[in-house]
Amino acid sequence: MLSNLLDQGERECVMHEYTTILGIDFFHGTAAQAVDRMRNGGLLVVPAAPALKDLGSNAAYRESLVNADLAITDSAFMVLIWNWLQRAAITRLSGLEYLRELILQPDTREPGNTVWVMASPVSAKHNLTWLSRQGIDVPANCVYLAPMYGKEIKEVEDTDLLQMLEDLRPQHVIVTVGGGTQERLGLYLKRNLSYLPSIHCIGAAIAFLSGDQIFIPVWADKMYLGWLFRSISEPRQYIPRYWDARKLFALMKRYRNRLPLADELPEL
Repeated sequence: MLSNLLDQGERECVMHEYTTILGIDFFHGTAAQAVDRMRNGGLLVVPAAPALKDLGSNAAYRESLVNADLAITDSAFMVLIWNWLQRAAITRLSGLEYLRELILQPDTREPGNTVWVMASPVSAKHNLTWLSRQGIDVPANCVYLAPMYGKEIKEVEDTDLLQMLEDLRPQHVIVTVGGGTQERLGLYLKRNLSYLPSIHCIGAAIAFLSGDQIFIPVWADKMYLGWLFRSISEPRQYIPRYWDARKLFALMKRYRNRLPLADELPEL
């Protein structure tokens, strides 16, 4: 009986680390806890506000989040909105914080045990140079240059990547392509691989460390200022993107913990 009570207590503790927002169970524990939960395989996503605002209208993106094994509270805007609407106090767990913890793990650092999916040759050069400085040796056959999948394509398919992973069978697959696309790629891999690796869709997180994008220090990430650093570095690209993300407020105010569906959506 005591064992049953302990098991129940442990389950309740675990549930306190999750909050359902827009129909997605978001994890807001520590980075170490998130890495530990991914140790046995699955799909991790780090949804950002510019993509989350399309959750109701983008069925493929919505499906990828619903079918992820772990979604973390990377969006500072989402966390702030939720805490204000619900008088709550959930915390943010950024993709950058998660990545910092992930690359400390011996199994991630082991040569040949992790495949990195890079957004471009330039990004790959920056990222691999930085990883090397961290003492992480990535063999050439464990780097995959992603093609342009296209946001308009409902279902992402990549048979070349699929075959590469089947041949290498790494424990970890770290995807560093854009948000809104990488989640669909991650779900494709989860559904089509003959085994289940840990698929980490961390997006641009590594770019903030490697110099591929503007460097974001730890203090700025903890103070929810990553968006400001990006906007200052490339205002034409990021200011319109983050301004458009304001639509997430209306979506969350209307649906709160419910999953928004296209046929229910008002004009935002």
